[in-house]
Amino acid sequence: MNRIAWWRLVVMGLALAFGLLYSLPNIFGESPAVQVSTARATLKVEPRVADQVEAALEAAGVPHKGVIWEANNTGNTVRARFDNTDLQLRAKDAIEKAVNGGLLAGVNAPYVVALNLISASPRWLSALNALPMYLGLDLRGGVHFLLEVDMKAALAKRLDAVAGEARTLLRDKRVRHNGISRSGETVEILFRDEANRAAATELLTTTLAEMAWQPATAGADLLLRGSLQSAAAAAVKETALKQNISTLSNRINELGVAEPIVQQQGAERIVVQLPGVQDTAKAKDILGRTATLEIRMVDDSPEALSALEAGRVPAGLEVYTERGGLPLLLKKDVVLTGESLTDAQAGFDSQNASQPAVHLTLDGKGARIFRDVTRESIGKRMAIVLVEKGQGEVITAPVIRGEIPGGRVQITGSMTSVEAAETALLLRAGSLAAPMEIIEERLIGPSLGADNIAKGFNATLWGFVVIAIFMAIYYSLFGVVSVLALTLNLLLLFALLSLLQATLTLPGIAAMALTLGMAIDANVLINERVREEIRDGVAPQAAISTGYEKAWATILDSNITTLIAGVALLVFGSGPVRGFAGGACAGASPPMFSAVSS
Repeated sequence: MNRIAWWRLVVMGLALAFGLLYSLPNIFGESPAVQVSTARATLKVEPRVADQVEAALEAAGVPHKGVIWEANNTGNTVRARFDNTDLQLRAKDAIEKAVNGGLLAGVNAPYVVALNLISASPRWLSALNALPMYLGLDLRGGVHFLLEVDMKAALAKRLDAVAGEARTLLRDKRVRHNGISRSGETVEILFRDEANRAAATELLTTTLAEMAWQPATAGADLLLRGSLQSAAAAAVKETALKQNISTLSNRINELGVAEPIVQQQGAERIVVQLPGVQDTAKAKDILGRTATLEIRMVDDSPEALSALEAGRVPAGLEVYTERGGLPLLLKKDVVLTGESLTDAQAGFDSQNASQPAVHLTLDGKGARIFRDVTRESIGKRMAIVLVEKGQGEVITAPVIRGEIPGGRVQITGSMTSVEAAETALLLRAGSLAAPMEIIEERLIGPSLGADNIAKGFNATLWGFVVIAIFMAIYYSLFGVVSVLALTLNLLLLFALLSLLQATLTLPGIAAMALTLGMAIDANVLINERVREEIRDGVAPQAAISTGYEKAWATILDSNITTLIAGVALLVFGSGPVRGFAGGACAGASPPMFSAVSS
């Protein structure tokens, strides 16, 4: 008589309880919600904001399923849940007016009010860390953007930096030249004599090895023309793409968007997916708010000012507006960019404790450049330019009183504490290495996501039903036991994916449906082995025991090979292929346990 050891019964009971507990949150699904998060670094979403939201919904006559204040490291959030998207849209307008006082979104508004979807699980399940699986964009709804990085601009930016470095090197080594400029995809340096050009060629070839320097002539002038090596150009493009991905990730994370996907596609494109966010305009605002810093010298010479008064802009200069509306003439040459910035924090002026300021920390290279420029430009004005959404604004343009060493810079000007915090937040999020253009945008509504979920569920359900009927007819009682094992297998699969907080996509559901057929294969092996033993004259109890023992090696082998194939797809695949591979990998281990334990 086959007896099951008590410890195996305990393990099976614990597995069943684990599967039920951690699969349960997926039954409750998600509710349409309005999320209120902070738009400024110094502003926290206090519990009183939840009271404001509740009062606004009551005044507007919008029923809700609860308003929750949640503490987190991005400034806290308030979320209000609703029965349907119609109520959600009505609530958004009412909440926007209540918390932002009528200010337009993105224009000095203190809070970000966005549409979202949140779990409808009871709090006691959440307290046990039993959370539903994340749903991908195709199931949950949200916004999808495909952005293309302007690689020509990235190369031009690097060549501008090379021109600045070359100017500093030649000045330090006292090599005379008649000017340095960027012409298309090259950097050109003018010389009067061959001796200086030869000295410059030797110096720059050694120091700026990423450039290929070639002598040339332009009329009577001697030229040294430099262009990026092919390997260096490829590295610049790769760095630009990675930096933009990092910048977008930081910016989205700081605004508290749930489960964003920011990843490379091809050599020049970036995919951004924001599941649960249904407001395309708000998503564009999130992506476009990343700022960078530029430091330029101000030209206050009488000739330049006279030309400006006459309505002309001298060559090599650009007109900017300082905070307060005063025009300034800035040199086109950028002394430093946000690439040299390692940190930005809001604070107060070291000389005037009541004056808000932004404290910047530069890397080693930036600190050296800033020290040299301030040492050689005492008495002149230096402009700190914040470039946001393609528009540059001069934050402040102080007079340089002395050399500033150490790489610690303080920005002061006509800004409030909140504006200083916002500026630090944008700068800290990183600078875009190159501009980007949205070449594709797609909004997937929650109704389409719900339709995808229903179809995927039906496919899995009917696959399970057909398999169960076949097994019960073909193997009788053994088939019923196999169906119970298959049920446990599905339960454990859902629990495992929920515990790992995996992102479920439509291809992932397809993989789960395929897993059903693969999982029942283990039971088929056991049942056929038992039949073989009985045909050989072995007693039924002994045949059952032998069938389980001899089938184990084959079951292990088939699941390991499935896991190897899934890992290969996960490593080398992308997009929907990875979603399918994730489901296949997760479904490889539960069948071994459920089949043998049954």
